[in-house]
Amino acid sequence: MNEENERNHGIQRIDAIMQRWGLENHDLVTVSIEQLTHKQVQKARQGRQLTLKMMQKVARALNVAIWEKLSVADRELYYEYIHRDLFSYAKGYDANWPDPNNNLKPRED
Repeated sequence: MNEENERNHGIQRIDAIMQRWGLENHDLVTVSIEQLTHKQVQKARQGRQLTLKMMQKVARALNVAIWEKLSVADRELYYEYIHRDLFSYAKGYDANWPDPNNNLKPRED
């Protein structure tokens, strides 16, 4: 396997989570205060290997974007995602991990 293929891990869990919550790349870029770019979010979704710091930056932006869609009551129940929940190549990733936020319903804007 060449180096290029080793750095591409396929569609990541973050992609499914973003789709479930109706989030676009732009939503994460907009809420991030860490100069996150559309290209970085797209790479994260498609499985291009990111550094730990970049995975954490994307995870923080995802949590803020979802938080803004939650009702006040659901915010108390929300589990904040960390990088190992979102990326299959992160240390500690569990493919059988049940998403604790599955019971929360996205609020319609």
